[in-house]
Amino acid sequence: MTRNDLQRTDPSRNDPSRGLRASRRRTVLISGAGIAGPALAFWLNRYGFAVTVVEKAGAPRGGGYPVDVRGTALEVVRRMGILPRLRDAHIDLRRLTFLDGDGGEVASVAPHTVTGGVAGRDLEVRRGDLIAALHAAVRDDVEFLFDDSIDTLDQSGHGVDQFGHGGDRSGHGVDVTFRGGGSRTFDIVVGADGMHSRTRASLFGPEEQFHRYLGYCFAGFTLRNTFGLSHETVLWNTPGRAAALYAVGGDEDVHVLLNFARQEPPFGAFRNPEAQRELVAEVFADAGWEVPGLLAALRDADDLFFDTVSQIRMPRWSSGRIALVGDAAYAPSFLTGQGSSLALVGAYMLAGSLAGRDHTAGFAAYEQDTRGFVTLNQDLVGEGGAALFPTTAQALERRNDMLRKLTTLPHAEGRPAHSALTLPAFTPVA
Repeated sequence: MTRNDLQRTDPSRNDPSRGLRASRRRTVLISGAGIAGPALAFWLNRYGFAVTVVEKAGAPRGGGYPVDVRGTALEVVRRMGILPRLRDAHIDLRRLTFLDGDGGEVASVAPHTVTGGVAGRDLEVRRGDLIAALHAAVRDDVEFLFDDSIDTLDQSGHGVDQFGHGGDRSGHGVDVTFRGGGSRTFDIVVGADGMHSRTRASLFGPEEQFHRYLGYCFAGFTLRNTFGLSHETVLWNTPGRAAALYAVGGDEDVHVLLNFARQEPPFGAFRNPEAQRELVAEVFADAGWEVPGLLAALRDADDLFFDTVSQIRMPRWSSGRIALVGDAAYAPSFLTGQGSSLALVGAYMLAGSLAGRDHTAGFAAYEQDTRGFVTLNQDLVGEGGAALFPTTAQALERRNDMLRKLTTLPHAEGRPAHSALTLPAFTPVA
């Protein structure tokens, strides 16, 4: 259902007093319908909240690169009832092959040998498949506003300024205006709008103060699988550069990732796709193997995604009646392989923490009970993730020597950080 459909079927959609009239159920607006947003909506609905999700895209996003669901997050999706669907969507990558600069094979290993996951237990699914499963689990129970986004947030009606400073004197709520028109008031607003969260910027200020750059940039896109790859990943490396092909099936498209080290983030390229293409082409200009063909495909790709390899580290995840979840609050970077899992676990913990509590106590409990798990998983970047992309010839040779000797699977429990949190059993509303 589109935003226009909702306006036709719900005449009070643009009525600012709507949230007050529904005071029997606390109202929550979630910005973002990726992974954290629908997961949070599912659990908040279970605990009796009236939930609205606003998403700038016109529909749930399909496609996307493979993502992992591991450890504690597996228990979250089991409790949501979507584990069987995700098992069916599991892409079962069976081989990870490392190549040298000339395209010669260095080593071919089981992916879990490097990722620290658990073969046969962890899930790897297309991001779009995970989003579809989450959306299907909640679409009939909460309101979705697609093709729209938050324009302004105002907490001043209850004694809190735009940065969340002050006390809650009147219990008014958060006044929200939408880019598509209209305004409403919600008891709580949650930003689940990704690493470059506009919700976070409006609440806490510029991203730079929370952005921890890890020294790499990447460009991702898809192209037809003409490489004969099936259920495998091939990773080509030279010092400071890597090209990866992810073949999640046999005859389908492959996901391409071009990763490179850079001392400073290329801020001038973030909103300029042509500048992104030129930068990547310059960095890989003399590369061998299949890279020249990948660069040619990059020039025509209509699904190019460019970003830095970074984390978001914040001293607090909420202020006033507004909170953050998932990448908006604690993006761990793809070097950890835990972005989706943190989003799922964080959503579960935030919703449960709000059940039976006011927003002040709920947000405090969310941070107290979840931060340790988040920090452990963000710190995985120091446990070998970046070693996949060595920046010097010496480091690359050390990594290759390690890979040639790598013959055993990891411990059956995977990395301890993945399962470091035991989920509490929160009480649903009857």
